[in-house]
Amino acid sequence: MADFLDSAFIDAEETDEDYLYTGYGGRRRKAALTLAFLWLGTVVLHLASWGQSVVLGLTALMGIHAVRILSARSTPVVESLNPVWDSQHGEAVADLAEWPYVSLLVSAKNEEAVIGSLVKRLCALDYPRDRYDLWVINDNSSDNTGGVLDRLTRQYPQLQVIHRDSEATGGKSGALNLVWPQTQGDIIAVFDADAQVSVDLLQQVVPLFERSHTGAVQVRKAIANAGVNFWTRGQQAEMALDSFFQERRIAVGGIGELRGNGQFVRRDALAACNGWNEETITDDLDLTLRLHINGWDIDFLQLPPVREEGVTRAVALWHQRNRWAEGGYQRYLDYWRLILKNRLGVEKTLDLVMFWIIQYMLPIVAVPDLAIALARHRTPVFAPVTTLTVSLSMVGMYVGIRRVQKVSPLVTVLQTLRGTLYMLHWLLVIASTTARISVRPKRLKWVKTVHQGGNEDEMTADLG
Repeated sequence: MADFLDSAFIDAEETDEDYLYTGYGGRRRKAALTLAFLWLGTVVLHLASWGQSVVLGLTALMGIHAVRILSARSTPVVESLNPVWDSQHGEAVADLAEWPYVSLLVSAKNEEAVIGSLVKRLCALDYPRDRYDLWVINDNSSDNTGGVLDRLTRQYPQLQVIHRDSEATGGKSGALNLVWPQTQGDIIAVFDADAQVSVDLLQQVVPLFERSHTGAVQVRKAIANAGVNFWTRGQQAEMALDSFFQERRIAVGGIGELRGNGQFVRRDALAACNGWNEETITDDLDLTLRLHINGWDIDFLQLPPVREEGVTRAVALWHQRNRWAEGGYQRYLDYWRLILKNRLGVEKTLDLVMFWIIQYMLPIVAVPDLAIALARHRTPVFAPVTTLTVSLSMVGMYVGIRRVQKVSPLVTVLQTLRGTLYMLHWLLVIASTTARISVRPKRLKWVKTVHQGGNEDEMTADLG
C-alpha cells in the first residue's frame, strides 16, 4: 500500500490547458440551438422518405452497445484492507502508518437534524484514526448547525469545523473549494449531511485506488427511508437501476459517474481539475466529465452502500430532479468542444453519446415527435429507440433490485413495474428543463433538499 498513490499516471502540473476549459458562457444560446436542431431534425425525419431508416440504423447501433452492457461482467472486487486489531486496547497491531490518508468533507447548511449523527458515524470508522480526518463546513446556516458542530469538536479530535458567512459564494462547490486545499488527504471524500455509512467503508473504498488510472470512486447510493411512500420506493428502484448502469458502463470501458454523496477523489486528480466548478449547480456531474476529459477513470463500489434520505413529497422531488437535470445538461453545453475532440477516448465518447440520447435527446424530441405522429396518424418516428431504451431500463432495474434486495422474482417484477412508472417523471423534467434553459438567462441557484432525520431503525430499506 505504500506507494500506490504515487503510481498515478497524470500529474496536475502537466495538464493541458484545454482540460481546464471554462466554456460556461452562452449556455442559453447553445441550449436554444440544440433544441431547435433536435426539433427540426424530428420534423425532417417524419417527412423524409429515409427518416425511418435513419432511426432504425441508430437503434441498431445503440442496440449493439446495449447488448454489451447487458452481457458485461462487473470489474473484479479488490480485496479490502484488513487490519489486525488488539481487542483489549482497541488499536491496530499491524503497522498501518503507510495507509493512504483520507480527508472527509461535508458541506452542511441548516442540517441540525442530521449533522450530529453523521459526525458520530464518520468519526467511528474502522480505519486508523491518525490516517483520516473530517472537515465539516457550516455554510451560513440559520439554525443551530454551527452550535452542534462546535460542541462536537470537543468530543472528536479529528473533526475540523469551518464556518462560512453570508458573503460566501459558490454554493456547495465554493464550500468544498475553501476546505480541500487545507486538507492533507491523499484521497478526498465528500458526503451529504444525511449520509449513513458502514464502519468498514474506508477499508472497502481505499484499495480501489490501487488501480493507477482510477481518479475517483463512487459508492452505491441507497434510500434509507424507502418504505415511506410511492416516491421513496421509486427512488429506491431508481438507485438500483443507476448502480446497474454504473457497473456495466464501467465494465465496457464507458463512463463512470459521481453522485455527490459518497464520492471519493484522488487528490492529484482533483488538483488537475482545478477543484470543483463553482459555475454549475451539480458539482458532481461536472467533476465527472472533467475527470474523464483529464484522462482518469471513475470506479464504483457496490458494497457497502451509503444511505441517504429520499425526498417524500412530489413537489420536493420535482425541484430536486430539475436541478439534477439542469446541471447534467449544462456539462454537455460547457464541454461539447472537448467531447468532439475525443478527449474522452472512443469508447467513453460513444457511451456518453448513447446515454445522452437516452437521458436527454428522447425527452426533448418527445413533444414534436408525438404531435406530428398524431397529426399524420402514424407511429412516432423515434418509437424504436424509445422501445430499446425502456426495455434496457426495465432489465437493468430488475437486475439491480435483485442484487441489492432479498425479495422473490415476482416481487422484483412488481417493483420494476412500479419503478418504471415512477421513472416517467423524468420525461417531464427533462423536456421542461431543456426548454426553460433555452429561453431564460443563465442563473445559478442552489435549492436545498431538507433532511428530516428520524429513527435509524426505520431507515434500513436497502439490505445490501
